[in-house]
Amino acid sequence: MMRYPPLEVVFSGDFACFTRPEMKVERVSYPVMTPSAARGALEAIFWHPEVAWRVREIRVLKPIRFFSVLRNEVNSRQSENVARKWAAGKGKPYYAEEDRAQRHSLVLRDVAYHVLADLVAKPHCTDDVAKYRDQFRRRVAKGQCFHRPYLGTREFAADFREPRPEDVPLPLNQEMGSMLFDLTYEGPLGNRATPHFFPAELQEGVLHISDELYQEVRP
Repeated sequence: MMRYPPLEVVFSGDFACFTRPEMKVERVSYPVMTPSAARGALEAIFWHPEVAWRVREIRVLKPIRFFSVLRNEVNSRQSENVARKWAAGKGKPYYAEEDRAQRHSLVLRDVAYHVLADLVAKPHCTDDVAKYRDQFRRRVAKGQCFHRPYLGTREFAADFREPRPEDVPLPLNQEMGSMLFDLTYEGPLGNRATPHFFPAELQEGVLHISDELYQEVRP
């Protein structure tokens, strides 16, 4: 099978929050985009059941800057079923004003990442993966996406574009400890998530994701 060079795209935005899962109440972002967040942003531009994304590198193009945010959030999770019962007069009305709490978030500001990733054919794929690579490149060039990519959370929308010659990673070297790699879903309904982590390190502004991780975990 022919090995193609990685596909490339630059994501940027005013704010980003790649939440550390060990923070239960208040959100604290990783200092760099995670592989799972990069994959989600790529799938927002191009997704197809025949292929899967494998992120290879995440290059940091702007200085890492944190920003503190205090927001009003609700404590309870609401659902469509609860709303239907309330509309039918069978449940107690929900008032957000009575359920609010202030929570602190430590997010990133003014970010830009140059993502390099492979499109890998799934076992049932019968077409050459080059077809899907061309579709992705055309969508990036035209600014097309299935839904707006976001940087960690949906409230932080991302812009995307083709890389430029001036997109050079910053000379940053930093050990970031254990970072979320991805989630795998198991159980009868596929609703039990298992997180997988890896020791993350920035080397000259580049976060490398080894092929061994994808051999061990197939998200």
